Amino acid sequence: MLTRTFAPAFATAAVAAVTGTLLWAPAVSAQTPEPSPSTSTPTGSGPSAVESGGVRILKKDPGGDVMTGAAFTLLDTTGEVAGKGTTDARGLLAFDDLAPGVYRLKETSSGSPLHTTVPDRDVVITPGITLPLTVVDPFKPATVLVKTKDDKTGRLLAGSTVNIGTGTTTLLTLTTRSDGTASAPLPVNSRTGEDFWVRQTKAPDGYDLFKPSRSFTAKPGDPVTVTVTNAKTDTGSGTPPAPDPSGTPAPGKPDGNGNTPTPPPSHPGGDTTAPVTDDPESSSAPPEPGADGALAHTGANATPWLVGGGALLLATGTVAVIAARRRRTGNVSDETSPAEG
Repeated sequence: MLTRTFAPAFATAAVAAVTGTLLWAPAVSAQTPEPSPSTSTPTGSGPSAVESGGVRILKKDPGGDVMTGAAFTLLDTTGEVAGKGTTDARGLLAFDDLAPGVYRLKETSSGSPLHTTVPDRDVVITPGITLPLTVVDPFKPATVLVKTKDDKTGRLLAGSTVNIGTGTTTLLTLTTRSDGTASAPLPVNSRTGEDFWVRQTKAPDGYDLFKPSRSFTAKPGDPVTVTVTNAKTDTGSGTPPAPDPSGTPAPGKPDGNGNTPTPPPSHPGGDTTAPVTDDPESSSAPPEPGADGALAHTGANATPWLVGGGALLLATGTVAVIAARRRRTGNVSDETSPAEG
């Protein structure tokens, strides 16, 4: 009677103790379960004998397939091995003839290259009951390697931040290191692989953001490389003109006071602001005749005429000065000649 009275309490504690990926089978409930037939023999003899219990493990993967060859070890409260074994072709493993109490269940191998093991869990064994327990092993994560490159040179770039996810869920946020790469485990929930996307949220310094998303497929336990390329930010190829050191604004442009100077009037004979050359050959060389033998009527071709006219005026002035001096000399001679006589 003592055994039947406290069995539901032990079963309820066992349900609360195992959570996460270790799942109790539906047979365990809040109602008082009927004891499973047990091949264990009572410990001791007489009215105070205590029945043994057990645990039966069913091993599956996330897709619901049973898994054979998964290895488990059961430890008692002192750390001693109470039992060990592997799941059979039906994914089952049973530990029987266990004294009531709390045990530590360790999965030492998933038995599959695509799956990983679950964390250790405590299991409560109750007298006269074989506890059903379902263990679901997740798929091994893929290893994703992100590279960010210059789209022209292929140089790896640091400081690129990307999000990786599936559907509407973001699973990873990675930033490339000084070598232009970043890596992390990526959870995969399908034996044949799963589709993911990568989006850049921050470009490296001096580069434009890569806005499109890229898709890729990752399989359990496999490495996968994702590359994002960035173009340099266009800073413009034009160079602004250097400021005039004299402070004089260009024609038609306002000066520092907001005043716009009036350009000088054009001369009918040519450009009066044309620079003067010191090259004697260029100033004395005769102009080239046009197609009809006449001189082209330009301001530059009028320069020899202006020089010739200036020379003529200079010669005329010199002659006038000499003539005036001679007249003054004659007048002086006329005034002094009577005195001499």
